[in-house]
Amino acid sequence: MPRDQIRVTRALLSVSDKTGLTDFAAALSRRGVELISTGGTHRALTEAGLAVREVSELTRFPEMMDGRVKTLHPAVHGGLLAVRDNPEHQAALAAHGIGAIDLLVVNLYPFEETLKAGKSYDDCVENIDVGGPAMIRAAAKNHADVAVVVDVADYAAILAELSDSDGNLTAATRRRLAQKAFSRTASYDAAIANWLAEVEGSGEAATFKALGGTLAQSLRYGENPHQSAAFYRLPGTLRPGIATARQVQGKELSYNNLNDTDAAYECVAEFDPGRTAAVAIIKHANPCGVAEGASLLDAYERALACDPTSAFGGIVALNRPLDAEAAKKIVEIFTEVIIAPDASEEARAIVGAKKNLRLLLAGGLADPRAKGETIRTVAGGFLVQGRDAMSVDDMDLKVVTRRAPSETELADMRFAYRVAKHVKSNAIVYAKGGATVGIGAGQMSRVDSSITAARKAAEAAQRLGLTESLAKGSAVASDAFFPFADGLLAAAEAGATAVIQPGGSMRDDEVIRAADEAGLAMVFTGVRHFRH
Repeated sequence: MPRDQIRVTRALLSVSDKTGLTDFAAALSRRGVELISTGGTHRALTEAGLAVREVSELTRFPEMMDGRVKTLHPAVHGGLLAVRDNPEHQAALAAHGIGAIDLLVVNLYPFEETLKAGKSYDDCVENIDVGGPAMIRAAAKNHADVAVVVDVADYAAILAELSDSDGNLTAATRRRLAQKAFSRTASYDAAIANWLAEVEGSGEAATFKALGGTLAQSLRYGENPHQSAAFYRLPGTLRPGIATARQVQGKELSYNNLNDTDAAYECVAEFDPGRTAAVAIIKHANPCGVAEGASLLDAYERALACDPTSAFGGIVALNRPLDAEAAKKIVEIFTEVIIAPDASEEARAIVGAKKNLRLLLAGGLADPRAKGETIRTVAGGFLVQGRDAMSVDDMDLKVVTRRAPSETELADMRFAYRVAKHVKSNAIVYAKGGATVGIGAGQMSRVDSSITAARKAAEAAQRLGLTESLAKGSAVASDAFFPFADGLLAAAEAGATAVIQPGGSMRDDEVIRAADEAGLAMVFTGVRHFRH
């Protein structure tokens, strides 16, 4: 077990992010700590008037190869790895004139930031740190005798402990710092490994799969109060969404808020903002209303009409910057989160009147066709798959019934299929005029999803004082094939006139005959959209 206290008399500082560096180093110097540093860190400290030794004084070698080689030397690693109460280690230090290092302060070359900025392959390679992770791992391994700091956020706590304990750091602090250090190098290496795998693009599953992230938010609890939870950002995050979003106002986001908001923003991203305004309202990670419109206000009102009961306490996602007209309408009912690419000042003020309502501005809209990965844990492991980047706009729709769909029906088919991609399986979506009118989600039987969606459409019509279900004259989308004709017939009975589905069932011929007999137009996409 490590000694409870170590006295810090010598520190090596080598940082890329120089935030707070000179104040931290100056405080160490005032405590009589000898400072050693490298390259740009050395320049920053000397310019601040601090007495600091250059690493090359210890190694007796200059930095070389554009700074690639500077700390990979026994004079550095011996000082970090030497066990203080091991006589042989102490003898080796003395024989080679190596001084022990008690505190290492390192943050790494900004590989993740370089990747996020879309820099070239060569730029990314040059920002892969080698010496930094080597020193961090050495110090973290020897945390019995060395403290390692990899996060500028820890500077204040380190200085406070040194002040309170007359220049000492406790074993508990050193263990905490070591854990953080190993997590940092693991996350850093994961970002590099995953980037190289993406560049290679062989399509083969990697022998080793690395995961890493940076804490974005500690959460009060998970799906339920007895579950712990936290939100992490992946290194080099490029996809606009909850990881890039800035929370303008509202109370703290919960685990469920984040999960549902992600589902909402991914759904609304299916609709090109250059073509139409679109709004998606999500409850429990499922759409309960999605619509296009001439404006965000129009789209929101049409989406809300699909299922206003479920929309209460839901998430609202917009594909264009939130404007005042839409904001005024959205805040009329209880809403947990609004997420949009941006918002006007007037819209922000309107939402600001609801102090608990969270407003997230993502800074952009995700590309629904962009490739990427999704990850889900299972007992003892995790599943990795490519993101469902298929768009109905790119599918070759095959008419399989005697009657071909009209242009209006075809537009509603495409709309419904776009939404069905984001509804939990088994998924059935009725759409008419660029808006959902009934959604059936997550049922064990596809016919049950059809019945649920039809009931939702009938209830929506009743609320509007109409005598006919909103499903009358609609198009219906199924995320997977109809295994039997019963689900399709339920849609026909509800009033749908057109069907879009992947096809591929052993009973496709039977389902097609049933569609013909019911006078439906039906197309096959050849692409399934399961979402479990």
